[in-house]
Amino acid sequence: MNFDIDIDFGDRSKILEHIKYTPAAMRKVNPMRKHNTGVHVTEVPYDAINDMANIDYADAEDRGYLKLDLLNVHVYSQIQSEIELIDLMVDPNWKLLRNQEFVSKLVHLSNHYNSMLKMPEPIDSIPRLAMMLAIIRPAKKHLIGQTWKEVSESVWEKNDEGYSFKKAHAIGYAWLVAVHMNLLEKEISTSV
Repeated sequence: MNFDIDIDFGDRSKILEHIKYTPAAMRKVNPMRKHNTGVHVTEVPYDAINDMANIDYADAEDRGYLKLDLLNVHVYSQIQSEIELIDLMVDPNWKLLRNQEFVSKLVHLSNHYNSMLKMPEPIDSIPRLAMMLAIIRPAKKHLIGQTWKEVSESVWEKNDEGYSFKKAHAIGYAWLVAVHMNLLEKEISTSV
């Protein structure tokens, strides 16, 4: 089985204090090093000298070893409870995506305002935001400027032309951006 499991944390070190894990290895790069976010939480061949897996993370996956990517996402460090997160998981004020200064503060979109401007239709829903997050990745950049209907026809197809998002990741990240938009708008309204 092929798994790609990402779990976001405000501070990943807090979970790592409580679980037994082996850092995943990037052995096909020079210099060889630990994977930035990947850990194995099941038995995996271990390299005690370098304190990481003894096989590259991609080979480990091919052999059936489970790797989790535990990601630091600063937005979550600003949320105090699950209830607050649920309250923030509502459609944001989509018009804020037309404000360059606002977008410059957003997770995942801060450097992509100009690409957003090239879209012939607004980003006004989670599915459209997910597609936008997908088309700013290298493998799908050629879709920038097309209608959402045109984008939807091929954005989730896998190709080998570079890094791309899977639909599940893009939807998850779209909700993260929506939560961040709502947090930032809340900050703005309380500071006025």
